[in-house]
Amino acid sequence: MTSPAPVPGPATVLVFLDPEFEDGRIADASKPQLMATDQGATRGDGVFESLLAVGGRPRKLQAHLSRLAGSARLLELDIPAEDQWRRAIETAISEYRSQHVPATADDTAPADELVVKLLVTRGVEGGGGPTCWVQASAPAAAGHRQRATGIDVILLDRGYDSEVGERAPWLLLGAKTLSYAVNMAALRYAHHRGADDVIFTSADGRVLEGPTSTVLLAHLETSDDGEGGIRTVRRLITPQLDSGILPGTSQGALFAAAKAAGWELGYGPLEPKDLLDADAVWLISSIRLLAPVNHLDGKEIGTPELRKQLTAELNVLYATIE
Repeated sequence: MTSPAPVPGPATVLVFLDPEFEDGRIADASKPQLMATDQGATRGDGVFESLLAVGGRPRKLQAHLSRLAGSARLLELDIPAEDQWRRAIETAISEYRSQHVPATADDTAPADELVVKLLVTRGVEGGGGPTCWVQASAPAAAGHRQRATGIDVILLDRGYDSEVGERAPWLLLGAKTLSYAVNMAALRYAHHRGADDVIFTSADGRVLEGPTSTVLLAHLETSDDGEGGIRTVRRLITPQLDSGILPGTSQGALFAAAKAAGWELGYGPLEPKDLLDADAVWLISSIRLLAPVNHLDGKEIGTPELRKQLTAELNVLYATIE
């Protein structure tokens, strides 16, 4: 007699940070949980982080918790302590994994990966404090596919110059806020034009970031080492962090791993021509990881062989990051 197939659990697990529940309060994701007057819903007033858990272990957790706290400070939000977030995250991951068989690596599904989001809103209008929860769900298949096959990208003007972050801190350009309507509109615009993603530029012509990612580019240079051999220099570059962009946790971790492996590192300023002159360009984020850019505004970046080689090298380095 065959055993019945396991009943799949909910597609999403929600765990609210609640002072009455030490490890977080598990909520039914199939039922309404947020008040209609919550300012996260009515105004997009809040912050969030998205991270990847692999094999049940969240990656770069401290970096994400630190950035969440930094974003909250910019919005003057008082959020729970890190240990409360860690316990709620562990609860969400354990609950999800207890109800789902880990996915198997193939052409369409990533291996045992889980998207974990940390969300904070200002709470309901009239006071009462922030609403905080952890959400665990399966990653979208598109992200894994884009890692493997690469993406086509267009440049879009963000409409601000590269110094606006210092001049107008109330624009919150260095915070990861819930106000993502512009970013999503940019992605829809790209899709209407047959592209997969966007790289924003400033009004003064500087390369900034993607709607949900950080920009990286690489140069591979070979020269005679003076002793009859060949010297190879690998250089990894990202836009300046003071140009009104969100500091990337994945970029920071990859830079540390690349430096240890002998890569040279650099920070902009970058212009679009620097991307076109690069041997490889990527959009990197915590969920999609490294997505190589095949074409920028219809022009090919580097060669397929070199993009593949450099992407493979950086993927090996990224795999060492915890």
